Amino acid sequence: MEKEVFAKGICFKKIFWIFMIGCVSGCFIEVINHFIHYGNIVSRSGLIYGPLNLVYGFGIILFVLFFHKVKNPIFIFIGGMVLGGLFEYGCSWFQEMFFGTTSWDYSHQMFNIGGRTSLKYMIIWGFFAILVIKVIYPFLDKLIERIPIFIGNYLTVILAIFMVFNITISSFACLRQSERAKGLVASNKLEIFLDRHYPDKRLNTIFENYERK
Repeated sequence: MEKEVFAKGICFKKIFWIFMIGCVSGCFIEVINHFIHYGNIVSRSGLIYGPLNLVYGFGIILFVLFFHKVKNPIFIFIGGMVLGGLFEYGCSWFQEMFFGTTSWDYSHQMFNIGGRTSLKYMIIWGFFAILVIKVIYPFLDKLIERIPIFIGNYLTVILAIFMVFNITISSFACLRQSERAKGLVASNKLEIFLDRHYPDKRLNTIFENYERK
């Protein structure tokens, strides 16, 4: 009988753990990258609670889902360029349309697309896709399957609940901040709660790289 392992193959639990690892790793990568370029440490979190960057989390699982069976690195690179560019553009558009803010602007770069992505970063996405499929995913695939089943199942539930709450409260808080910027006064208990617990000062400290449009 084959030994039962936690999160075997491509399944929700494995994708979720890869997503979480990507979110945490991406946040620290952004902090280090900013420090190298500007010499100071700033928050690069995309959520209120925890060092979590959703762009990297969703980015890595997109590459895993689309390319985990692709062997040719050239196809992975080209696919990563296209998919990464579309994803980055979509994230920028969504953030600006729904929250009235942006986290990056590539308008100063050559071959940019609406300032939301650029050829430079599409190439970086391409190389990142190769790194994910050839190095990161094979390593995480084996690492995650070594997690004891009981502990893995328990932590998956806890972390999933935490992420749903974190994404929800972060979205509401940012939407309310956008309303405050327009001069809209709190009109219900939820908005009063958000104004009290997630004022501009707190959110601006967490989301230091956000610029309001």
